[in-house]
Amino acid sequence: MTKQFSRRELLKTAGAGAVALAAGSALGRKAWAARETELNILCWEGYNSAQVLDPFRQSKSATVKAESLTNDPTMINRLRAGETNVWDLINVNNPWARKVMYPEKLIRPLDRAKFEPYFSKMMPAFKPPYRWAMSDDGKELLGMCQRFGPYSFVVNTDKVSRATAEDQGWDLWNDAANAGKYGVLESDDWNVFNICLIAGFDPFREHNADEVAKFTDTAKRVFKGAKVVGDIATMNQALISGEINFHMTGGTYSASPARADGNANIRGITPKKGPMPGGKGGVSWIEVTSTVNNPALSPLATQFLEYVQHPEVAHTVAFAEGTFNPVAQMANPDCFKLFTKEELDAIQWDSLEEEMNASIEYDIVPDYDKLLDIMTAAKREASGG
Repeated sequence: MTKQFSRRELLKTAGAGAVALAAGSALGRKAWAARETELNILCWEGYNSAQVLDPFRQSKSATVKAESLTNDPTMINRLRAGETNVWDLINVNNPWARKVMYPEKLIRPLDRAKFEPYFSKMMPAFKPPYRWAMSDDGKELLGMCQRFGPYSFVVNTDKVSRATAEDQGWDLWNDAANAGKYGVLESDDWNVFNICLIAGFDPFREHNADEVAKFTDTAKRVFKGAKVVGDIATMNQALISGEINFHMTGGTYSASPARADGNANIRGITPKKGPMPGGKGGVSWIEVTSTVNNPALSPLATQFLEYVQHPEVAHTVAFAEGTFNPVAQMANPDCFKLFTKEELDAIQWDSLEEEMNASIEYDIVPDYDKLLDIMTAAKREASGG
């Protein structure tokens, strides 16, 4: 039975709805206003540096908070768990915006008219429409690019020459004579990639039972033979002291602090051959920074994305405290001229193009969770845990 409403009842209901709507709008305006001077960034280290953030804070009289993590899946899971209400920007490696975060509505597109022209000033590989910054259908711009680099492994060239390391590639870990002479950097996703490569197959596809078994054996052997397992500072110190001869995972990102301190013998290596398409053996990363699908997204989010494109700020981002990296904006002469000879040497500018061309871009491992569990168990077993 359908209830019939009188005109007075309808007016009363409409009035109550209008009051509720007005109250909701007022709350929305209040929440938005409160966020006009607040910005929260979830990122890899560098963007959380006071060198990068303080000038922006001061120019906007804003409260800017940045949290740094070292694992893309963990950051994305934070958004999935409801933290889209917390963060305004997320800075992760290249495939996640296009393949995961945008399809899952964790991020929102940028204004192409405003942001796409910045890509035209970047290095040729990033010229628009740069695929990792775009949606699958090519219609939406999903984020901005800046830092990038090759990232496979690092050697002390006084112990293992660059030529030898490039030629042997991942077989360095298959040589029993090297047990106890290397380290493993704690970086879960990259170590999964590299154990696949040491085992002789492409990480970025589904793996059959034989490959999973080989991955398991390789993970056990790699961790059992590791002299040191630790963070970037630990790896660099072990290389400099001679405690280890090489380590995975690593590259410009991890070797640059040691090189900046005058240790030119610490060098990121890109293998000349490997089991990936085109016979490539190296892996590279490109960061994409996106606006989170926050219902009260701070207007400072897009302003920050523009801020870091400025030549002086891009140089600061490249050499923010922590690790040092090339940036796409180095194609702009106004940016490139800010880099000293020593800074260019620290980021291995001499071989950057060659190494990027020899690398496959970071991608998503379809059976990552399974392989991560296997690798974690191997690491625990090797440590006696």
